[in-house]
Amino acid sequence: MSQAPEPALESSPANSSANSPTLTPRPFRVKLRGSILTLIGLPNKRQVRGKLHQLSTTGGLVNVEKPLDEKLQVEFVFHLGETTIREKAEMMFPMWATQGWLQPFRFVGITEANQRILETNLRALMRPQPEP
Repeated sequence: MSQAPEPALESSPANSSANSPTLTPRPFRVKLRGSILTLIGLPNKRQVRGKLHQLSTTGGLVNVEKPLDEKLQVEFVFHLGETTIREKAEMMFPMWATQGWLQPFRFVGITEANQRILETNLRALMRPQPEP
C-alpha cells in the first residue's frame, strides 16, 4: 500500500535586487506533492478540484487539470490538519506539467490570525508523526 509522500520544507533566501533597499524574508514553503486536495471556488459559483503541490502563508502552487485565467479571483478551501482553510486568492500564470498544469496563486486579504493558523498547521506537517 503506497503512502502519501512526506512534505518537504524548503527555505530560500529573500530575493535580492540592487534596487531594493529593504529585504523581506520569504516565508517558508512546504512541498506537499499533491497530498492535499483543494476545492477552488470560481466567481461563477462553479468549483474546480486541485491538488496542492506547494504551500506557504502567502500562497502556493496547485496542480489543476485545466489552467485558470491569470488574475482570476477565487476561493481556496482545503483541510490542513484538523483545520479547514477557506481563503481568497488570485491565480497567477500557469505552467504545463507532465500531469496537468501547475498554477501559482497568492492569498489576497488574508488576516494575520489566519496567517498564523496556516503557519502553525504547515509547521505541524514538518514534525515527525508518532508511530501507531
